[in-house]
Amino acid sequence: MSRPPLEVADLIRAAGADFIERNRSWIRWKHVKVLLAIARCRTAALGGHVDECTRCGYRATISYNSCRNRHCPKCQTAAREQWIAARQRELLPTPYMHVVFTLPRRLAPLVLQNKKVIYDLLFRTSAETLLEVARDPRLLGAEIGFFSVLHTCLLRAYGPRNLMKIGSS
Repeated sequence: MSRPPLEVADLIRAAGADFIERNRSWIRWKHVKVLLAIARCRTAALGGHVDECTRCGYRATISYNSCRNRHCPKCQTAAREQWIAARQRELLPTPYMHVVFTLPRRLAPLVLQNKKVIYDLLFRTSAETLLEVARDPRLLGAEIGFFSVLHTCLLRAYGPRNLMKIGSS
């Protein structure tokens, strides 16, 4: 796979220090750690290794170690693609719908202080809502199957649901 001409890490290396300095009023150490990890990912800063074929002894050029940060686009691209492929293999040949439940932005401070409680409530109440609405014969009149994924974006929590109609009652 060829390297793209410009990567997120290139941008962080070029402008990250200035960005951090200009945004000191809100940026936290956890954000800085992510930026530093992405900037160092797969560079000499994290060390490296040489891959060697056990059969023929061929030695590849040095491979730099990855940061393994969950926010790093280099590290998580393969994991994300594997996860998506696994979920696609689980899909049944039936129509699907994508449903999103969103918490109001003003709840963000509460969520940050009580993640487990709030996210548990989000998942439980959204699941109950989907099941109740789907059972209503005036709407869908069916038992549904779904899976839930938590997406967080700038302190907003999204609990999308992918639904499938598996029968009618």
